Amino acid sequence: MGVVPDDRTRAADLDSHRTALLRAGGAALPARPWQHGAQPPSDGDLVRLGAWLAADPAVGPDVVTAGLGLLAAARAELDQIEAALLFAARGAGMTFQEIATALGLGSGQAAQQRMARVLSRADRA
Repeated sequence: MGVVPDDRTRAADLDSHRTALLRAGGAALPARPWQHGAQPPSDGDLVRLGAWLAADPAVGPDVVTAGLGLLAAARAELDQIEAALLFAARGAGMTFQEIATALGLGSGQAAQQRMARVLSRADRA
């Protein structure tokens, strides 16, 4: 069984992965309208870039490794976005059944359970 990295090691690894993908072209990605001018690309955008670059056989394994290394962080970003949208939906007066329909779920109860899971994951991130 492998050694679980501590927080500093994990943070350094994430920084290294981001740096590799920024150097591979991520720094040239245009800013999204919701980003501040100097804000770097999101982990999700960097993972997408890594996957796109990986289609080129000339791309080294460092880019693929960096993309794989950022997947968990990109998933955490999506959980935060989903939580924000779920709160916005409830704030806009949508019922859980309406949310379920938008999410492709079968019932309002399923939407409530999904919201609980997403919020739980977002709290741990």
